[in-house]
Amino acid sequence: MFPRYLVDFDLQRLPRVRTDVIVIGAGIAGLFTAIKVSDTKKVIMITKKSLLDSNTRYSQGGIAAVISDEDSPEYHMQDTLVAGAGLCDEQAVNVLVHEGPDGVKDLIRMGTQFDIENGELALTKEGAHSHRRILHAHGDATGAEIVRSLSERTKQDPNIELWDDHYVIDLITQDGECCGALVQKPDGQRVFVEADATILCSGGAGQLYRYTTNPEIATGDGIAIALRAGAEIRDVEFIQFHPTALCYPGAPRFLISEAVRGEGAILRNIKGERFMDKYHPQLELAPRDVVARAVLTEMEETKVSFVYIDITHETEELIKHRFPTIYEFCLLYGLDLTTDWIPVAPAAHYMMGGVKTDLHGETAVKRLFACGEVSSTGVHGANRLASNSLSEAIVFGRRIIERIAELPPLNRTPSELQVAVHRKESPQQAVVEKKLKLQKVMLRQAGMKRDAAGLQRGLDELERQSAFFEYALIKREEYEFANLLICAMLTTKAALLRRESRGGHFREDYPQRSDAWVKHIVYRLEEGHLEECIQDA
Repeated sequence: MFPRYLVDFDLQRLPRVRTDVIVIGAGIAGLFTAIKVSDTKKVIMITKKSLLDSNTRYSQGGIAAVISDEDSPEYHMQDTLVAGAGLCDEQAVNVLVHEGPDGVKDLIRMGTQFDIENGELALTKEGAHSHRRILHAHGDATGAEIVRSLSERTKQDPNIELWDDHYVIDLITQDGECCGALVQKPDGQRVFVEADATILCSGGAGQLYRYTTNPEIATGDGIAIALRAGAEIRDVEFIQFHPTALCYPGAPRFLISEAVRGEGAILRNIKGERFMDKYHPQLELAPRDVVARAVLTEMEETKVSFVYIDITHETEELIKHRFPTIYEFCLLYGLDLTTDWIPVAPAAHYMMGGVKTDLHGETAVKRLFACGEVSSTGVHGANRLASNSLSEAIVFGRRIIERIAELPPLNRTPSELQVAVHRKESPQQAVVEKKLKLQKVMLRQAGMKRDAAGLQRGLDELERQSAFFEYALIKREEYEFANLLICAMLTTKAALLRRESRGGHFREDYPQRSDAWVKHIVYRLEEGHLEECIQDA
């Protein structure tokens, strides 16, 4: 049984702050949306760490949008639908491919400097794209450039108040309407922030897994607090594992961008053999789930923990110009991208599902919106097409602003809400150990290859850990673990229920895609208990 609120509180005793819009998160979704809405509204932007800490910052490859005359929205839509393996919402994809180019123009107007070649925007191609439509910046530092430009605009905006190093514990609701957020300050004090609209832009849940390309802050907070507030959570069994994260002693799982394969890199097993021809006609440019499982299979068959990515056949000039960030990072560990095969292995990268929204980013809870990886707009289906995530954030961010403009002011907020469930006094919770145990369960039982027995063992262990909710939680790491535990249980339950293989979900006991499962698995919380719903796609 999940609690409605993670902590006890009395609104009458809490300090209050009033604003028009709360934006939770500082990736491209949060920054872009905050800037756009601040034209007409006062905004409080809440970040767990700072404006520079988000998944967006680590995004290398780029942003997908139809720019070239040789390309078209129809081609982009078809590529997205194929990658999504039958579970995309066609209306959402149609919105993405037609409105994405205008969103890119917005980014440029906001100061983002994409790479230029011969006087035009430089475009590259990534896996499962039929045309060159990936814009990039500084070669392979697209996310960092977007964060740089948008964060500078945000800091200068008089209508945006930045709350760095603050933590949103829960959303406050009344009669199915979101009234704001319960926020913990760096000194431990809690405050109730009231707002006419709240936008979740809190990113994904990569920290569910021991090996991930995501930063430490990606603990699934937005998904868990939205569930507790009454929102619907959809498609969380679909986890995208990036096929090529650096796998080298002493180095973090640094992303080796898909764009490296887009520019001609090949994958080799420990024997030096190119192997993707055994798995897919598109070779290294096959959809990510196909490539990731192929890499895992080669690792298992050769009994080693990595394969190699090899781009040494390209010129030193091209490699250093196109991938300066990756080149410099690898050099820190004695690896030269121009002369060495780079050891890589799959790592958790992106959650396709999340908080279910409509085509204007609104959730099942009135006045609560979700944007970016935390959301489930229907664009990604069972498997995200490379570089569609940044486009999705700006396209649906723009649409959220349109909806918020239509909202009347919140004319009432709860004043007598009191939560006191007499939680046990917390012992010194070994949260670091609990988190590592959870990550190992997810890696072994709900990772890239799954089966019923393993998923059930994993779910049993996670349910034993749910006693954690009975204690009084005080520290940020305790809230984060509680949220990770909720996300882990949702993902494992959905993976156990979906008896087929599709996109980012692979069942060894049901290895084929099934027409009976062209459906979405949706969860919501009713009086502390999870309700499961299967909906037609």
